[in-house]
Amino acid sequence: MTGPHSRHRRALAIPLGMAMATAMAFLPGATASAAGLPGTTAGVTGAVSDVLASADADGTALSYVVNVRPGHGPSGQVKKAIAAAGGTIVTSYDQIGVIVVHSSNADFAKAIRKVRGVESAGNTRNAPLPAQSTTDEGTPKALNSAQLAAAQAAADAGQDPLESLQWDLPAIKADKAHEKSLGSSKVTVAVIDTGVDDTHPDLAPNFDRAASVNCVTGKPDTADGAWRPSAAESPHGTHVAGEIAAAKNGVGMTGVAPGVKVAGIKVSTTAGYFYTEAVVCGFVWAATHGVDVTNNSYYTDPWYFNCTDDPDQKALVDAITRATRYAEKKGVVNVAAAGNENYDLAADEITDPVSPNDGTPSDRVIDPSKCFDIPTQLPGVVTVASTGAKGIKSSFSNHGLGVIDVAAPGGDSTAYQTPQPPATSGLILGTLPGGKWGYMAGTSMASPHAAAVAALIKSTHPYAPPALVKALLYAEADATPCTDPYDINGDGKVDAVCEGSKNRNGFYGWGTVDALDAVTK
Repeated sequence: MTGPHSRHRRALAIPLGMAMATAMAFLPGATASAAGLPGTTAGVTGAVSDVLASADADGTALSYVVNVRPGHGPSGQVKKAIAAAGGTIVTSYDQIGVIVVHSSNADFAKAIRKVRGVESAGNTRNAPLPAQSTTDEGTPKALNSAQLAAAQAAADAGQDPLESLQWDLPAIKADKAHEKSLGSSKVTVAVIDTGVDDTHPDLAPNFDRAASVNCVTGKPDTADGAWRPSAAESPHGTHVAGEIAAAKNGVGMTGVAPGVKVAGIKVSTTAGYFYTEAVVCGFVWAATHGVDVTNNSYYTDPWYFNCTDDPDQKALVDAITRATRYAEKKGVVNVAAAGNENYDLAADEITDPVSPNDGTPSDRVIDPSKCFDIPTQLPGVVTVASTGAKGIKSSFSNHGLGVIDVAAPGGDSTAYQTPQPPATSGLILGTLPGGKWGYMAGTSMASPHAAAVAALIKSTHPYAPPALVKALLYAEADATPCTDPYDINGDGKVDAVCEGSKNRNGFYGWGTVDALDAVTK
């Protein structure tokens, strides 16, 4: 089937100033580093601008991943072959056998795949270096001062000023959980995304600088503040970070796990693309810097679905699979958004009209059992669907029996799912760069709710390995039966079909995440 939305994990944003003056709303569909990472091989050096400036002047250089046997770095034979094929090694993640290469040779991947010791290789993009994966829809909608004042007035004793707008917290019993525990400061959730503004007053108290980095080039940049988005970049990652761990400090809003730490791992280009080499860097960085949970509210560009019968796309699946498995082996729980196109990811076929999104897309019919949305459909990654203020599947949320693991609040059109007062918007409140707050919606917003609950479980069970944290996340989720028939807009037509039982189905997986159980069981 072809979904009604564009291909990203993006959302609906409404900025609310600290003075509480503005707000903007987007709806789902969109996009969303040089030292200190063990096991990397020096290649192109310097910050992001330096690496991008190394591309050929004619702008034809592309980026590639070359996958070899993990553990020992590229062999001399492979290094020579890369050079002979016109490639320059940018960095090598020896632990997982992934080499990042730049080359202007259009046949580089084809040539290098013939070399002994190379298991797969492919270009990570179609646009030449330097080259969105969460998509924003809708128009900005400012909140007037009367609405903002009303929100503050409606806050109960002990609530942060904007908590009365956060219908999503009681939806997963996070408000009750906070009476028991806010989560442990020894637990860190890394937001692999567009960057995080750690100067935000709701984020600064809980920000983990040591676990933060810029991975945009595929190589870690640890310069101070490199993880922050510029003024021209998406607020997506900052919003996600606030949903997870906005401090309960009498300022603004409250995160689902307001006592845990949050880190920013920036992986999207200025234009908003999440390329494979950056995503690989992000997972390996998390694995080696004490991260307990990663949140991934994006899909890896430029392919919405990466088909393993295509040698280039297979290489991208291989590289990111190695990275996510390595992170989990090192103790990380990886959580990802299911996507915003109302696709049935368990269907026999899906029409993908947006790939490659950095080239010339065309309608292509794919088999979702062989073509994967990465990282969300990779083994071991927790796949999260979105629910709205009425507790049913969001109009845009992807679904699929055996694909969706859990559901969590991601918001929906207020006209479809209206929250109970004093909340006024069916979207999700979060932090925005520059000390602001705003609304967004999407599976991008659902995933951080699940990631935060996983962080609360880790806080309660500090020695639990990823497999146990995930098992508890699923077991403690509130079983949510299929919505049948599912007619979200009330026009008499079925908008999606849910398959499965109350205890596990295609809309809600094992159920809706439960923050109270996470801190009490």
